[in-house]
Amino acid sequence: MAWEFDVLYWFQGLHNPVLDRIEVCITRFGDKGIFWIIVTLLLLVCVKDKRIGMTAALALVTEAILCNLILKNMVQRSRPCWMDPEVQLLIRSPKDFSFPSGHSSVSFAVAVSIIQYKKRWGIAAVLLAILIAVSRLYLFVHFPTDVLTGALIGTVMAIISGMIVRKGVEKHPELLEWNRRENR
Repeated sequence: MAWEFDVLYWFQGLHNPVLDRIEVCITRFGDKGIFWIIVTLLLLVCVKDKRIGMTAALALVTEAILCNLILKNMVQRSRPCWMDPEVQLLIRSPKDFSFPSGHSSVSFAVAVSIIQYKKRWGIAAVLLAILIAVSRLYLFVHFPTDVLTGALIGTVMAIISGMIVRKGVEKHPELLEWNRRENR
């Protein structure tokens, strides 16, 4: 764990008023997954290829169950800000456990879902997911392994969800028929 605190303290050395505001703003995109839930709903409603939204929705549900309901409660890892209260936080101290990072898992779940179908959109989404994950380190609310594990879980859930959705649509193309009728 010592190396993880070394990384976190290195980020603390980067603090300045401009970067502080930017990082607080970036991390808000992951708060409670609301931004990513809205993105998923927009993908389901507004995008012609419904597989993108279906994959993102399935990835969101699976990562939320795995990360927030199972792993956080099973591992019960304290947050760095709980362990070193001397570090002044720029946001409220989270009340739930640290491992894995929900911000990272939700961000990567949706971003990797998108990149499987729309490369350009996906690259932008993955870059935002990376920025959100790094913000959690900068803000001293997650350890590096929390963020890496969250990103990995989100990525894996998105890939598995994409395989399930593509296989489901292949076996049952009528799943997308309502979309085709709608666009005639």
